[in-house]
Amino acid sequence: MGGEQPVNFSAQSAWSSPTVVVVTGTDTGVGKTWATASLARAARAAGRRVVAIKPFETGCSSQRAAQEDGVVLAEASGQQAPAEALVRLREPVAPPEAAEREGVVLDYNGVVRELRALVIGSDLALIEGAGGVLSPLTWNQTVIDLARDLGARVLVVAQDRLGTISHTVSALKLLSWHDVRATGVVLIPPEHPDASTGSNARAITGLTSAPVHLAVRSRDPAVGAQSLKEVLGWFGL
Repeated sequence: MGGEQPVNFSAQSAWSSPTVVVVTGTDTGVGKTWATASLARAARAAGRRVVAIKPFETGCSSQRAAQEDGVVLAEASGQQAPAEALVRLREPVAPPEAAEREGVVLDYNGVVRELRALVIGSDLALIEGAGGVLSPLTWNQTVIDLARDLGARVLVVAQDRLGTISHTVSALKLLSWHDVRATGVVLIPPEHPDASTGSNARAITGLTSAPVHLAVRSRDPAVGAQSLKEVLGWFGL
């Protein structure tokens, strides 16, 4: 894996350097978009300038839809642009596979340059990855590369259910081995709690020393924002 060198934002703009956070998960469907959108709303409520972006999104139709992750993030942050994911692909598979099926060439370096430009002027830039830590963005780059190339911290999102200890600890160790800073973990309650729900946070912290926040998942955006307000403090906001 490899990519471009992390950018020096202060050299590019008179704005102060934004806090850039890449949000990843232990798997697909664990609640990354909900967590990213909730953090964006929490930051807005705190008076921060925030941008929330999905670089690569698959499973998109030809017309932009309200339920797309990139659209949900833009609505949560209140940004005018980008209003959708930077790269939208039709097939609901990993981005490089979806791109091959469509005959699309993914310009990873171009996406990184676009992200660097888009985050300037914000206090907090939230970048939502695809799938888990090693899910491919291209056949040569993963979320680890994206975090490195943006000089970003990483927030890991997981479900508070049986199996999450191994999945979450594995993700945190992978990030550490690649010298990528993991700020902490957001555990989201599953739709159907099991015997482990509520005890996994203590186990993960004990095994890794990473801070773990237990979210209160709700369909009410205001409740979600309030639930993740504490996590802003992890980023000094």
